[in-house]
Amino acid sequence: MADNEDEREAELEAGRMPLLDHLIELRNRLMWSAAAILVAFGVCYQFKEAIYRFLAWPLAQIFAGQADRKMIFTGLTEAFFTYIKVSFWAAICIAFPVIAVQVWKFVAPGLYKNERRAFLPYICATPILFLMGASLAYFVVIPYAFRFFLSFETPGVDGSLPIVSEPKVNEYLSLVMTLLLAFGAAFQLPVLLTLMARAGIITSQGLISKWRYATVGMFAVAAVLTPPDVVSQTSLAIPLILLYVLSIFSCRMVERNRARREAEEEAALSGGGGAATGE
Repeated sequence: MADNEDEREAELEAGRMPLLDHLIELRNRLMWSAAAILVAFGVCYQFKEAIYRFLAWPLAQIFAGQADRKMIFTGLTEAFFTYIKVSFWAAICIAFPVIAVQVWKFVAPGLYKNERRAFLPYICATPILFLMGASLAYFVVIPYAFRFFLSFETPGVDGSLPIVSEPKVNEYLSLVMTLLLAFGAAFQLPVLLTLMARAGIITSQGLISKWRYATVGMFAVAAVLTPPDVVSQTSLAIPLILLYVLSIFSCRMVERNRARREAEEEAALSGGGGAATGE
């Protein structure tokens, strides 16, 4: 036991550095991340029309066959800055692996070897869960929500003026990008809860006992992140509830591994103590 502790301390001591070196390391990681974003932005701006078509696809599918449908912009600079925003959003998504690697390289020296091995699965799971959440928003929630909003169009009858949707390109793209990011971030729930369990902040039993409050909280989060209709809110709330259940099992595995490790260390300590007593 003592040997293990000494080995861990030596390992951690080897990764320590003065405060100034930490600040220099942080600056270097931030510079690499910023450079990755700038390079990705330059590439994405060259394909801004393709990115726009990708983001506009859900609405284009709804408007398919209606030749008079269009999106508008009302400010002279609105379209230009919209393309800038779209390119920057895509650059963040593309540069995310580089940013994640830089964060990992900054944090990893302060962790024990076993902690680094334990964190790697969570780092790998983060982009997968983000893509799952963004895909749910793109292929399910956004089409259903937009169909709901467009159902309020009204033809002009009896001399009244019709209500026709002509979305502003800036508002539409901002809404789509916000939904994709919100769903992707919400799907990080298992990673967050499992890391909290590893830190001893929460327990699986505590999550089970609070499931009613969690369910209400999921629907509240869904109401904030999605448009105000039942379909889109439920489309986010139900996956979040399922992810909450998955987090309970993940936290229980963490607790079992911790209990087994502590039992092994206690057995090793007892064995060492018995040997010393026998001598």
